[in-house]
Amino acid sequence: MIQKNALPKGQDSPEKSFYGLGIAPKILDILGQIKFKVPTPIQFKAIPLAIEGKDVIGIAQTGTGKTHSFAIPMVQRLAQKKGTGLVLAPTRELAIQIDEAFQDIAHPFGMKTACLIGGAPMDEQVQALRKNARVIIATPGRLIDHIGQWNVLPEEVTMLVLDEADRMLDMGFAPQIEKILRFLPKDRQTMLFSATIPKEIMEIAAKHMKLPVSVEVAPSGTTAELVTQELFIVKKEAKTKLLSKILAQYHGPVLLFSRTKHGARKIARSISGLGYSAAEIHSNRSLNQRREALEGFKSGRYKVLVATDIAARGIDVTGIEVVINYDLPEDAENYVHRIGRTARAGQRGHAISFATPEQKSDVRDIEKLIRSTLPLSKRPEIKHERFIESEEGAVQVKHKRHRNTRHSRFHSSKTGHRKPHR
Repeated sequence: MIQKNALPKGQDSPEKSFYGLGIAPKILDILGQIKFKVPTPIQFKAIPLAIEGKDVIGIAQTGTGKTHSFAIPMVQRLAQKKGTGLVLAPTRELAIQIDEAFQDIAHPFGMKTACLIGGAPMDEQVQALRKNARVIIATPGRLIDHIGQWNVLPEEVTMLVLDEADRMLDMGFAPQIEKILRFLPKDRQTMLFSATIPKEIMEIAAKHMKLPVSVEVAPSGTTAELVTQELFIVKKEAKTKLLSKILAQYHGPVLLFSRTKHGARKIARSISGLGYSAAEIHSNRSLNQRREALEGFKSGRYKVLVATDIAARGIDVTGIEVVINYDLPEDAENYVHRIGRTARAGQRGHAISFATPEQKSDVRDIEKLIRSTLPLSKRPEIKHERFIESEEGAVQVKHKRHRNTRHSRFHSSKTGHRKPHR
């Protein structure tokens, strides 16, 4: 059974602060030093429950501070009792990001962390564990390696967090997660956080949790609040030409998603050929190459970072101006995570998606998830053009404008956005 949390009356008022959430004075001081003044909605709702020791399922848009929603309670509870905190993340980049967030809060308590990820030397990770790391952040495969070598004692884990829980419990990771859970004590606190948690995942999660409280800041699949979205219908062979037009319009950092590793490599070369600096990040790149690409993107050395979905949940870069879905994701849920890389922490952002005429059903899946229609824009190099739906899918039709032309669902309006046909 999953309980919905009930906040005391008045706690949903705009005058929110970290005071009154049960946070220890020392951590409040730390939050002040790192300029954390106002909790995000997910922090405001999840932190008191987690500090009480309850099992929590937290659902909120990307970029809304989920990491500190579990980092603050974990450090506070571990400072008061024995045991180890374990955070599982689906990608190396996300694990590193979580580790960095923990260090600000844990180090003032003399509490050490260990980040266990694939692609990095085992010896360095073993050394970190031997220094009595109280918080372990890990990808599932590497954690299993360490458990098998007796470097990690799972029976000492008193708190467990699954970040990006939908990915952690999907078919790809489920066997590894099940194996890890068998090692862990049943008497532990468990927390799950994600922007999208399908019903099937809720059912699986409930089996491994004790009367979990569901904290839902926004319904599963809700996009970041300040992100604007745009859709282009474009033939596969015309994508590069359209991309060149779009890159010329944006001067800030651009994060571009490809569906495949081969595609990412090819797109990065095309962007370089257009005269823009680009780097790529995907599972065929070594950890050092991925770090160099990400640091180069953060510093401005690269204008465009081309990535597969490995980066949809592992990149926290301030000021990404636009996210481009050069290829639509295989899973609609990843659309929410991809575009959540922009418009983070109260900033505005924009997301552009390319869909081929054959991908009408993929677009509908995304729209169903986000409960919104993606605004359709005209391709910038084609002046008089509209898109209509046929039995074969969205097709492109050149036309002369007529005042009384009836707008179809894929018809580009004067504003460049489609109007839903009802």
